[in-house]
Amino acid sequence: MTIKSITVTLLAPMSDHAANRGEKLLGNASSIKRRPDGRVYISGQMQRHALFSAIDRLNADDPQRGATHVANGDAPTTNVATDLRSDLGGYLDPKKGDYSGRRTAPLTATPAVALDESEVGRDLLIRLKMDEGGESEKKQALATNEFSQRDVMHMSFHLDVGGVGRSKRFRYDDEKHVATEFETHGIDEAERRRRVRLAVEATRSLTDYANQARNATSGEPEKVLIVLDPRMSRKAARYFEPRRSAGEQEAVQRNIRKELEARGALVFEGDDASSDGMSVHEAYEAALEALASGDLYDPAA
Repeated sequence: MTIKSITVTLLAPMSDHAANRGEKLLGNASSIKRRPDGRVYISGQMQRHALFSAIDRLNADDPQRGATHVANGDAPTTNVATDLRSDLGGYLDPKKGDYSGRRTAPLTATPAVALDESEVGRDLLIRLKMDEGGESEKKQALATNEFSQRDVMHMSFHLDVGGVGRSKRFRYDDEKHVATEFETHGIDEAERRRRVRLAVEATRSLTDYANQARNATSGEPEKVLIVLDPRMSRKAARYFEPRRSAGEQEAVQRNIRKELEARGALVFEGDDASSDGMSVHEAYEAALEALASGDLYDPAA
């Protein structure tokens, strides 16, 4: 089987968290992001921030990283050969004015959304005026801070394997598109495979939620479904979506698995809350082992 895309969908419990804040909607209260149905969410932008922070750590620990790095989100390069954010996360450089200044991201993320309606509380923050010396000009300050009591967050990630380390170039003749060519950026098969592995491993290492710098908020999965797919598909991202009943949920999951297996996709499901089947760790290890021996789709080949 040739792997064309990879989908990772997971559930992660979060307690007493404000993993993504919105605008200050209630006076001086820092408000947590909420949907109209009362479920809190973490934006796709924050999910990508946490994902690339994890990729950065994993890449730094990899002895095979060479000259690669992960550029800061506020200053990505357009150097696909060495900047993993530019390769996996894409870029837009309007100054170039042509296709060389645009790159569609092979690695994408959905927002993380709570499975059930969230219970949101408020924490009173006080800055006490203690020092009558150097800080005597600072007044005592009061503020409130929203947090969500406990949520099981549903999130998904997708990788277009054919886009890793490869760029499309379009050739025109008399203003007509006559050919599509691929640039390899000097990235060989071993490096492409390493980058795909980093992307998959990062989905189980989500910890860097920016507004939770002082709190140990974790997006590490308690349940996970990893799909190595011979097609470009994101349907598996619906696997853990909440349904109207347990029976409907089971039917959707059963039929998604049947469809994936019918086309030869490799499916790995892990659950840390169950003694049956694989744990999350075992599911990742099995998926990474299959990835190491599988064929990766390369449109430039």
